[in-house]
Amino acid sequence: MGKSRAINIGMTEQQRADIAGGLSKLLADSYTLYLMTHNFHWNVTGPMFNTLHLMFMGQYTEQWNALDLIAERIRALGFPAPGTYGEFAELASIKEVRGQPKALEMVEHLVAAQEATARTARGLFDLVDEANDQPTADLLTQRLDVHEKTAWMLRSLLEE
Repeated sequence: MGKSRAINIGMTEQQRADIAGGLSKLLADSYTLYLMTHNFHWNVTGPMFNTLHLMFMGQYTEQWNALDLIAERIRALGFPAPGTYGEFAELASIKEVRGQPKALEMVEHLVAAQEATARTARGLFDLVDEANDQPTADLLTQRLDVHEKTAWMLRSLLEE
């Protein structure tokens, strides 16, 4: 086996490490949000069942696809992506929801988790801008757009 080649993409190793660390937190929040949304899809009940069941399916499918994009960016920066429940629990700002909340409580949990994931993504921009890391900035912008729109749509369900 050959020796691994040094990465020379115009960013310092420290910049790459710091951004990969931040993206690891985003991956952990994203996975936690994905799992929460899928859980709620399976377990929602009540008069809004069909609407929420289908809405949650669309959301968790989008989130599942985004996980790869985030993990692959971490790898492109030269670092391993976290991939265990233990790592995700340690890195995530979102805590798991125990038990079976009622339908609108599920929506409230998802609003909070979407907003938390958006905050995690937004918190990386200073590092990314300083490193002139446009691919990560693009990824973060796309994720922010999704999380902010989804939070708005979920919040709309809570209005009387």
